[in-house]
Amino acid sequence: MSGTPECFDEMGWPDQTRAPYALVDAWLKSLPRQQLELKRREAESLFRRIGITFAVYTDGGDPERLIPFDLIPRVLAQAEWQNLKRGLEQRVKALNAFIHDVYHDREIIRAGRVPEHLVLNNAQFRPEMAGFDVPAGIYSQIAGIDMVRTGPDQYYVLEDNCRTPSGVSYMVENREVMLRLFPDLFRRAAVAPVAHYPDELLETLRSVPPANCKGEPTVVLLTPGIHNSAYYEHAFLADEMGIDLVEGADLLVQNDVCYMRTTSGLERVDVIYRRIDDDYIDPLVFNPSSMLGVPGLYFAYRAGNVNLTNGIGAGIADDKAVYIHVPEMIRFYLGEEPLLSNVPTWDCRKADDLNYVLAHLDELVVKAVHGSGGYGMLVGPHASKAQLAEFTQLLKTRPTDYIAQPTLALSTVPTFVEQGIAPRHVDLRPFVLSGGDRIRIVPGGLTRVALTEGSLVVNSSQGGGTKDTWVLET
Repeated sequence: MSGTPECFDEMGWPDQTRAPYALVDAWLKSLPRQQLELKRREAESLFRRIGITFAVYTDGGDPERLIPFDLIPRVLAQAEWQNLKRGLEQRVKALNAFIHDVYHDREIIRAGRVPEHLVLNNAQFRPEMAGFDVPAGIYSQIAGIDMVRTGPDQYYVLEDNCRTPSGVSYMVENREVMLRLFPDLFRRAAVAPVAHYPDELLETLRSVPPANCKGEPTVVLLTPGIHNSAYYEHAFLADEMGIDLVEGADLLVQNDVCYMRTTSGLERVDVIYRRIDDDYIDPLVFNPSSMLGVPGLYFAYRAGNVNLTNGIGAGIADDKAVYIHVPEMIRFYLGEEPLLSNVPTWDCRKADDLNYVLAHLDELVVKAVHGSGGYGMLVGPHASKAQLAEFTQLLKTRPTDYIAQPTLALSTVPTFVEQGIAPRHVDLRPFVLSGGDRIRIVPGGLTRVALTEGSLVVNSSQGGGTKDTWVLET
């Protein structure tokens, strides 16, 4: 394998293996390529047997395809993880404080730290939430923070996912498959476990009951149904937590109280981990044509008879233009300096920023403010002339819809590809659970890998794969 000179290789190949990867290095050197190939096929067979699929419904998409899984783990030293963990806790505290503030006193707007139009004119701002005190003041109980690495001690937050972040089931199942395939390796490695994530999630959900809950809260997971791209994850998490997986038709609201239909009659529901978007949660308040939500659920929520996690309106913190201001949120709400850095970002709604982006389009990454999954994005250095021309027109026509960032030299991790072991770019999505009692973070997270040589796009919807993420305990 040869490294990519301009990128930081986390294992340190080919020059000098970094200490966290010493065991993995020795393991790889002891395995012939044929053995790795056999194990790769075995992993694919296991994933198919378990039923882990990721649906893609774009043109030519496969509604039942596997996300490629790479056998070579990504390894973080305990000290590296502790630094990340502190930064993640700080960031999510500030994000929850911001969401609460914009639906209440809007102090950060009045102080001139965040532009008013960025909030009030945002498609994810929900005026229906104004003045409503959610349980424990927490809007985003489950946050996925996307991060990239560019050097030994340099991490950047790429974006915040405070609505319905997905992918945690792959984190758990990737570890389970690795344990099955390489038990001897794990006996020699001191790797922090991740299998307890569903238990931590359930404790988090139970720690934020609605105001009028009496006794142990009944928790359910609300899914849009089998045609959703993340349905496997919904079913997996509900099963692992031992709670009911429900669709909108399984719930009803009477006198501002939410109930679940069961074979023995109606059962009161206290906490709903919802995996459907705000627009579809209640047709009486939001999208009247929605068949996915529950009529009257919003009113039960406001009455303090049920809690929704994540909260309605939490998506205001997902906006990529709002992201620019997260470091200032940390200073404003916590009185601290940010422990994790943002990627430098140009806001195309500003004339000077737009002019710079248009002049350097072939050097930058341009993203739609409300985009996700790698869609609506331009990677300038890899774009064709036609793509550059298309985005030039889009930026001139709708500059408020876009931000731009430098093309970072993302770190690489050894990956088993068709040509053998080669470096591929990765990112990391740790999952941060904010409960009424404390913040919980399972060590590691979901590592996504761009399987195409030189590609920086790791999203599974764009052909990326995943890896097991090891955090060493010592």
